[in-house]
Amino acid sequence: MAMKEGLIGRKRGMTQVFGDDGRMIPVTVVEAGPCTVVGVRTKAAHGYDALQIGFEPAKKNVTKAMAGHYKKAGVDTPMKVLREMRLQKSEAVAAYRPGQTLTVELFVPGEFVDVVGVTKGKGFQGGVKRHGWSGGDQSHGSMFHRAPGSIGASSDPSRVWPGHKLPGRMGGDRRTVLNLPVVRVIPEQNLILLRGAVPGHTGTLLVVRKSVKQTKAQQQKAKEAK
Repeated sequence: MAMKEGLIGRKRGMTQVFGDDGRMIPVTVVEAGPCTVVGVRTKAAHGYDALQIGFEPAKKNVTKAMAGHYKKAGVDTPMKVLREMRLQKSEAVAAYRPGQTLTVELFVPGEFVDVVGVTKGKGFQGGVKRHGWSGGDQSHGSMFHRAPGSIGASSDPSRVWPGHKLPGRMGGDRRTVLNLPVVRVIPEQNLILLRGAVPGHTGTLLVVRKSVKQTKAQQQKAKEAK
């Protein structure tokens, strides 16, 4: 799916703010950018339209190949994180050039964004926590509390069907939360406040991009905010 412009950032935690009507709004604080445009992909040269953006200065030396890549783009400081943001419209590529800096001013309060991140890893978990199984009786004589129990017939099909819910690794998956409203933008601190929760723990890496799927009501609300 084609994407819209966005930024790389980190989750800084959750808090609450008060709107103009005095209501409390739960928000996630995201430190987004500043991001540097390292490369511009065009359909004519690469077969697709996209921006390669970098986030956070690299603390260690980069390889000679990557050093040459940054030098060609005119970027003096190598970046720790590189991501590509595909663009919906080819004409949008013309507005960007290598070395350009993108900030949270890309977003405005009232519009909707999609946030991509990795969920919290919870390690190996049983079926009760992982899938919400009810479990067995908790009385002392039960002898069956949180065990998986039967997972299939013996003679037919004599195997476990693929996809059967069982204990296993939980969390640590890439997830996208759609249509989170932008409550406030604080350019001085590179912060953006989003209503609702986003994947991952505090400090996790996120991609915040302009929403690609909106209902008609959300589109109308975004127009009114502008």
